[in-house]
Amino acid sequence: MTTMTETALAEFKMPDVGEGLTEAEILKWYVAPGDEVTDGQVVCEVETAKAAVELPIPFNGVVRELRFPEGTTVDVGQVIIAVDVSGGASDGAGAVAAPEQVAVPEPAPAEPAAAQGEAEPAAPTGRQPVLVGYGVAESSTKRRARKAAVPQRSDGPPAGARQAVQAELNGTGVPAAPPVAPAPPATGTNGARPLAKPPVRKLAKDLGVDLATVVPSGPDGIITREDVHAAVAPAADPVSAPQPAQPAQAPAPATAAPASAAGTDARETRIPVKGVRKATAQAMVGSAFTAPHVTEFVTIDVTRTMKLVEELKQDKAFEGLRVNPLLLISKALLVAIKRNPDVNAAWDEPNQEIVQKHYVNLGIAAATPRGLIVPNIKDAHAKTLPELAASLGELVSTARAGKTSPGDMQGGTVTITNVGVFGVDTGTPILNPGESAILAVGAIKLQPWVHKGKVKPRQVTTLALSFDHRLVDGELGSKVLADVAAILERPKRLLTWA
Repeated sequence: MTTMTETALAEFKMPDVGEGLTEAEILKWYVAPGDEVTDGQVVCEVETAKAAVELPIPFNGVVRELRFPEGTTVDVGQVIIAVDVSGGASDGAGAVAAPEQVAVPEPAPAEPAAAQGEAEPAAPTGRQPVLVGYGVAESSTKRRARKAAVPQRSDGPPAGARQAVQAELNGTGVPAAPPVAPAPPATGTNGARPLAKPPVRKLAKDLGVDLATVVPSGPDGIITREDVHAAVAPAADPVSAPQPAQPAQAPAPATAAPASAAGTDARETRIPVKGVRKATAQAMVGSAFTAPHVTEFVTIDVTRTMKLVEELKQDKAFEGLRVNPLLLISKALLVAIKRNPDVNAAWDEPNQEIVQKHYVNLGIAAATPRGLIVPNIKDAHAKTLPELAASLGELVSTARAGKTSPGDMQGGTVTITNVGVFGVDTGTPILNPGESAILAVGAIKLQPWVHKGKVKPRQVTTLALSFDHRLVDGELGSKVLADVAAILERPKRLLTWA
């Protein structure tokens, strides 16, 4: 992954941070050409189709070139950052400012004499940048000397103002005025990079908030989502605010564009398809046109299940756990799979084989700010009801916080999608790729129902089961759906059938 050139320039490539994903979007750079970096320092944050990840660099040196600006989607294996590991000071950064997109480095050249008194740059060797490895690592503060000089700039582009430089990378040229805004990598009041988790950093980027200006309220000085929202409150113009945080995506000439695009005269809005939305679209198209779907429906009386839910909420065994209908629906599906194990399988196209799964990784479709994701509960079949409740609660809270890891979304066998929370009666769900079945749960409503020979108001819902007809024939699919319905109508069957 690392290559060395004659000039001791180390190039690093975009790593596969999502178990087989082919691309990632650069959300934010935390360094600029001329910055000194240390082994393990986080240099940028990227977003794949599954998660936002901070990437640390694995060696010491001086940043020479950033190949891509923020907001760019980069293929895995492409060089994204180049670092001089020869041991020379950041003097070379000035020379790199001349090459194409290495313009981002200009900060360093402007400071050598004034801030660091380092030797003149030796040779402008623009190199592609690459960053390898991923995960959270401690950030370095060695580059702060360079940043301290940013306010002292007198002429030319503002030292460390990545906004102006990155805009130049796009060939737009930025007037001195716009980039004067807080363009350098965000730093805390003590010179260190502000502490914030990836979802919070992305929120700040989307809202145009400079984390360096946010007052943290979390433990150990960590910036929370509430802190970011509080920082947005004083801003009178939310449309123009994002520009400083997304210099690469909104060059100077387009500075006024966002405002007009968001204006009342706009008749169309174009949204780039990337990240989770892009991955979901590709997966759904692949699934819909690969696996022959069959969907069956059943409407049932779940009054007894709803009563049991209320009883379990009072049970000490579930103290501190979230108990809701989804918990019993999940358990009912697991029991139905146990009674009809052939439904829990996968189709191996290359080998033309059906792969029987003797475990159940239960996927739960979750709508998040980043789009639809389907994390799964590993070995859900082996969990007790309280353990299942705990796993469901953790899965949902993690997904809503945007912290779901790529591993949590791999290896699912069957999925449940609860469309009822949106007031929908039911639907015809598309299979999660590689899985055999998906159960859609509709809204639970009071409806007139014949109960014990009389029409009474009962809690009623409709279930829909879609399955891969290569793996599951009509009889098997019907049995599974019928078993789930029977359990939810009379939840005592959880004891007799489990």
